[in-house]
Amino acid sequence: MFALYGLKNCDTCRKASAWLTAHELSHEWHDLRAEGVDQAILTEWACRLGWENLLNRKSTTWRGLTETDRQDIDREKALALMLAHPTLIKRPILVAGDKLLLGFVSDLYAELP
Repeated sequence: MFALYGLKNCDTCRKASAWLTAHELSHEWHDLRAEGVDQAILTEWACRLGWENLLNRKSTTWRGLTETDRQDIDREKALALMLAHPTLIKRPILVAGDKLLLGFVSDLYAELP
């Protein structure tokens, strides 16, 4: 079973979930806004995907942060902000065994076992 992390109201997350369902790939949904994310999981994602790739600087949440929060972003500060505001995490994130996919690209999803 796969794990899909995202937001219920995100169109891209809904497309990813619908694609998995249409291709009969069972998945467990994790709503980042409602459930947040565990620090250990976020740290692993940052190691594997890069914290710069995980941090959604185009989000409404990012624009709502104070200028102080948005300045001098490094790995530690970015991870702390994403833990405090999980909607800052780019999405969807699909955990498929040892694979970790950021965003929804149907061609990459099609390569899943």
